[in-house]
Amino acid sequence: MTVIEINGLQKSYGTHKALDDVTLTVERGEIFGILGPNGAGKTTVVECASGLRKPDGGTLRVLGMDPQTQRRELLQRIGTQLQEAALPDAIRVNEALKMYASFYDKPADWNALMEEWGLTEKRRARFSGLSGGWKQRLFIALALVGNPEVVFLDELTTGLDPSARRMTWNLIRAMRDRGVTVVLVTHFMDEADALCDRIAVIDQGRVVHQGSPGELLTRDSSGSLDDAYFALIERTV
Repeated sequence: MTVIEINGLQKSYGTHKALDDVTLTVERGEIFGILGPNGAGKTTVVECASGLRKPDGGTLRVLGMDPQTQRRELLQRIGTQLQEAALPDAIRVNEALKMYASFYDKPADWNALMEEWGLTEKRRARFSGLSGGWKQRLFIALALVGNPEVVFLDELTTGLDPSARRMTWNLIRAMRDRGVTVVLVTHFMDEADALCDRIAVIDQGRVVHQGSPGELLTRDSSGSLDDAYFALIERTV
């Protein structure tokens, strides 16, 4: 079942065309990666899909709903962790989860969620005192507190050390295993290869590849996925 359907999506900021005829689909139960260099338009796709930005053209449906005209209903069924996500320094882990749960009509049991994601020992810790890995664990729990069907994760592992990054990968897999469709924005090809069922590569606002990571390698016949990815980006410059 298709849970996200984007056709001919357009978005400009002044004279800069951030999205130029973006078309892609995401199927229920998969981890779908959106890759591309900085400034390619990846975050803009997520912001349009979650109703945070209004497209200039094209059609977009998430769980059969228009993110602009049905935003309130949609927000009750999706979770979002944006690239610049942050919380007040003084807020405690349990306070953040309780506050986020109050935003939803039918939230998850945030105490159970805290235990499930290994946050119980940090329940009284302030946000400012958490390491990068613990912050990302909290952000995932916050994205799940509304019992979402679809979760958008934007550059979740940027800046993490290798250990915290691997831990976050395991959390993302666990999220998918509990039946949540995951849209993962990243610019790391190894991350996409480790996690994603399918990917869309976006460059200069356009989708230049859509398929499995293995299909990208087959398409380019390069020695590695990294080589195939960078060769694809170079051909679009």
